[in-house]
This record gives sequence, structure tokens and C-alpha cells, in this order.
Amino acid sequence: MKLVPLLDRVVVKQLEAEETTKSGIVIPNQAKEKPQQAEVVAVGPGGMVDGKEVIMQVKTGDKVIYSKYAGTEVKLESEDFIIVKQSDILAIVE
Repeated sequence: MKLVPLLDRVVVKQLEAEETTKSGIVIPNQAKEKPQQAEVVAVGPGGMVDGKEVIMQVKTGDKVIYSKYAGTEVKLESEDFIIVKQSDILAIVE
């Protein structure tokens, strides 16, 4: 099965949270903060959204940082994905 986003939507897969700090302290699961970095899995075609032309600026494989509480979480074939609007993506990590 394949997720195909519509209009200005982007499907991302969250990157794993750090398990230890730089000083070597192990972070327990309940203390971990939800990571805001993800990898783009699929990108919608863009087009007219709310009367404005939207040109997609991200592409599959990009590493991005997105708004903390943005998107809809989806589980598909035992994998977790998040569907966000392109406007919820704050930056591309190069």
C-alpha cells in the first residue's frame, strides 16, 4: 500500500529521538521529547489551495523540521507516518 498526498500535503516519517545526551546520560522513554525532525516520504502535487497557487518546495528524501503539534499521525502496514501541510514545515536540513 502506498500513501499519495493531495494538494499541499507532505507525508513524513519521524526520525528517531536521541537515546543519550552528549555527556552520555541515557534518556528514559517517558522523558523523551517528540522529535521535530523527519524524512519526507511523499509529496503532493501542489496546485490551488484557498485561491492561491502553491508550489511544492520539498521533495522525497529531504530531511525537514516541522511544527511541533502539526499534522495527522497515520499508521500504515505497522509503520507510523505524519501527514502535514507544506506550510507546517519550517526548514529543510542540509
